[in-house]
Amino acid sequence: MADLEQAATRHYDKRNLGESILAALRRMGKDVNALRPEDLAPVDAFHVRGRVATEELARFCQPVAEQRVLDVGCGLGGTARYLAQEFGCHVVGLDLAPSYVEAARMLTERLRLAAQVEFRQGSMLELPFEDGSFDLVWSEHAQMNIADKPRLFAEIHRVLARGGRLVFHDILQGTGGAPHYPAPWAADADASALIGPAELRRLLQSIGFDVKLWEDKTAAGRDAFRKVMASLREKGPPPLGLHLLLGSVAPAAQENMLRNLEENRIALLQAVLEKMR
Repeated sequence: MADLEQAATRHYDKRNLGESILAALRRMGKDVNALRPEDLAPVDAFHVRGRVATEELARFCQPVAEQRVLDVGCGLGGTARYLAQEFGCHVVGLDLAPSYVEAARMLTERLRLAAQVEFRQGSMLELPFEDGSFDLVWSEHAQMNIADKPRLFAEIHRVLARGGRLVFHDILQGTGGAPHYPAPWAADADASALIGPAELRRLLQSIGFDVKLWEDKTAAGRDAFRKVMASLREKGPPPLGLHLLLGSVAPAAQENMLRNLEENRIALLQAVLEKMR
């Protein structure tokens, strides 16, 4: 495993994560034996702009039930379950952190979606799938800890069928200088591997992707995160929130996330690309 992947696993992996989520849900008065997807919203879509960003990408690429979908860096499986429930897709979720995969499986079973969504633990640099296995590869806030971008996107290109699409919503390097740390994706700069939008676009095109959508969402992300932080400052963290995933570093990481957005130290990008060769 690459050094940055090891750092990412240490950063994200939490003991008893699934039980912590269930305990928080119980404190909120939820019936953990009759969960609904919206019950998990505070942690299920913890990328910037949450489910709104996922829905925007879905409207653009219009998944269909017959498509084979891979969600790389799937976290707790929120997007994988959304695609299965809303579009009828069969989705495979892959994540590096064992506790995330275990929690994703447990939550998916409780939401009665296990027949449509499965999860595997593994590296994005060595995808455990045959060539051309998927029609759609989806990723949200997953590549920031991977330094070997050429290998990462070459692997995604390999497992996509010809004409298949790569869909992502990601954090990239901004124009305002190095980000402040800790951040939600890394405790320090040594665990982070951001790339600029122009460099990423050149890389993807060189691998054999054709750009269908390339949209900067930094301003929208900044506005959304300001609202998140205003609520946290006024009310404090809810029972179910980012602190369950990041632990004691969460308050500083969230404050720095807003600073990074406001100072253009990070950029947010939504993109859809098609495998051309």
